Amino acid sequence: MAAETPVTLLILGAGGDLTHRLLLPGIGSLLNIEPSRKVRIVGADRADLTAVQWKKRVEDAFGTVPVPARPTRSTLSKTRYQQTDLLDPEQLAALIAGCQGPLVIYFALPPAVSMKVCELLEDIDLPDDTRLALEKPFGGDEKSARTFNTQLHRLVSEERIFRVDHFLGRSTVLNLIGLRFANRILQPIWSAEHIERVEIIYDEDLALEGRAGYYDRTGALRDMLQSHLLQVLSVFAMESVADLSAKEVQDQKAQVLRATRLWGGSPKRSSKRARYTAGQIGRRKIPAYTREKGVDPSRETETLAQVQVEVRNNRWAGIPFTLRSGKALGTPRKQVIAYFRPVPHLPDGFDNAAAPDKLIIDLKPGAVSFVLTMNAEGSPMDLEQKTLRAELAPGWMLPYGEVLREVLDGDNLLSVRSDAAESCWRIMDPVLKAWKAGRVPMETYPAGSTGPEGWLPEDS
Repeated sequence: MAAETPVTLLILGAGGDLTHRLLLPGIGSLLNIEPSRKVRIVGADRADLTAVQWKKRVEDAFGTVPVPARPTRSTLSKTRYQQTDLLDPEQLAALIAGCQGPLVIYFALPPAVSMKVCELLEDIDLPDDTRLALEKPFGGDEKSARTFNTQLHRLVSEERIFRVDHFLGRSTVLNLIGLRFANRILQPIWSAEHIERVEIIYDEDLALEGRAGYYDRTGALRDMLQSHLLQVLSVFAMESVADLSAKEVQDQKAQVLRATRLWGGSPKRSSKRARYTAGQIGRRKIPAYTREKGVDPSRETETLAQVQVEVRNNRWAGIPFTLRSGKALGTPRKQVIAYFRPVPHLPDGFDNAAAPDKLIIDLKPGAVSFVLTMNAEGSPMDLEQKTLRAELAPGWMLPYGEVLREVLDGDNLLSVRSDAAESCWRIMDPVLKAWKAGRVPMETYPAGSTGPEGWLPEDS
């Protein structure tokens, strides 16, 4: 669909943090790049906002990008807000009836509420070319994800469903695909024959930051590993695509996820969980997670999760992929690290054996580093490692801008397909069951540390 075609973006849950912090700035960053794009933003929520208050919210969000004056004026002249109880069938029907197609319904809502709204939408006539955009998590386990997908398919076809994962912004996806398939030097060594292990890490120095209402019911595994990091793994490990069409990319990602299993088949041996105790990050004093406001200690929510998986196919069988993410860690790291196998023979005479060579892909900020073994300064018989680093061009817009661009244009390239959403739960469900049964102990780590000892290899 052409960018000039007017599209209505209906945001359900427009009064919430997601809309203010991510969706509206994302739209602003898109308009900054494509000022001629025509989008009508309609906000809906239970909150009682006046037209002036809503427009001020949109304007303030655009000001953080910033957006040129002309598209800002155009968008503000068309935007509106409608106070709506989204679980009231009559109010929801009136809201939909007041929207012109083509229509994108964005569910900026908790998953349970989204499912209830979708159930009500089954009895409402939707405009032609209605698309649904949903935030993760997509269900709470494999069974509920399959049920939710069936429900969504009663509303629209799969091609018009966009399961949003902002980690799959166009820049991230294309950087990985370009690195792999546009470089002859990497193609022959991108396999278990040359790569010994892979780590996908998303460590944050942020603590709970007032998000107990969401996080304490979710935890690090559901929040990050089950969704974002498995999606990154699927792009990293997929086979070559014939082109950059949505179907080609989605098919190859789905093949990887279908082949992914817990390392050794044991959730007890392949997974670890922990939560932070009191500590300090920089000048910030961080209370223990169980003392954070809004946290229920009886939920046993983890703030650091680590799971090892294997991709059982011809390219990757036999090497571990470690997925790890946590909060309140001393050093933020958002990286994919591929460790190469040692050379078959190191000539006798060198005075030391170097650590494995590795490729480091920084997700934020975008960069690629090769850590290579070479002769050290001083004695030519010594070996050391040097880092060759290339900074990647920054994304041309915010991640949510990239994702929303695809949704508004009807392009599924960055979406999570239904089978992939179910596969991600199938991979992680055994871990969640083992944790719930207490088969994996809850470890602890001080806020500001690197986490519990012995989790990731020393040379990570």
